[in-house]
Amino acid sequence: MSSGRSYEELVEEAVDAPVDGWDFSWFEGRATEERPPWGYAGAMAERLAHASAALDIQTGGGEVLASAAVLPPVTVATEGWPPNVARATALLHPRGAVVVASPEGAPLPFADGAFDLVTSRHPVHTHWQEIARVLRPGGTYFSQQVGPASVVEVAEYFLGPQSDDALSFRDPGRARAAAEAAGLEVVDLREARLRMEFHDIGAVVHFLRKVIWIVPDFTVERYEPRLRELHRRIESGGPFVAHSTRFLIEARTPAGQGTG
Repeated sequence: MSSGRSYEELVEEAVDAPVDGWDFSWFEGRATEERPPWGYAGAMAERLAHASAALDIQTGGGEVLASAAVLPPVTVATEGWPPNVARATALLHPRGAVVVASPEGAPLPFADGAFDLVTSRHPVHTHWQEIARVLRPGGTYFSQQVGPASVVEVAEYFLGPQSDDALSFRDPGRARAAAEAAGLEVVDLREARLRMEFHDIGAVVHFLRKVIWIVPDFTVERYEPRLRELHRRIESGGPFVAHSTRFLIEARTPAGQGTG
């Protein structure tokens, strides 16, 4: 089961790897995650192909949006992290899409009813009132989101038992209630619990550097004893197993009724 590589080698490689964007190809052969059954990227692409004006919120490096074969005549993406803004711009501008630097918590910098489709994959926060405002009557919000207690096994390994509030955060039922409170009709809501495997300690380190909300204060130095113990555990007993949670939500503005 041993990788044949030292703790120091694996960690150094993980620390040196760039973490901008949402390209997870670095994990190939080192970590796996079961995919949700609904195929978000493909379903999003189908909706984009029939839209006239689309907004992708918190686009990251633009990788998911760019995977669509056809983009609407008006396609805009927002992103708050400067390295990702640059990455998304380089990827999406050749496709005719505009990337707008916009902080995650700020109001969307667009007019009421500007879009007939708004999408978002794994938003940090969902600003339902703003989404409803920028959607046209009959417009659609389509999003895959991180669900409750996602990768909790990793969080609890480093941080200890999590509170009930932390474990219930991102509950799909709360998302439905918030969408409806903003005047949207939820037409689809699905959940999935998905197996993850980390095959070496480098994969754990890179994951925690990239997905920063799992262990918010993570540094290799701060958690070195726990990292070394986990390295020994993986080397002797096989991959560290965790579970991600995801939910898919689709909501629409009632036709003939604005919300802005």
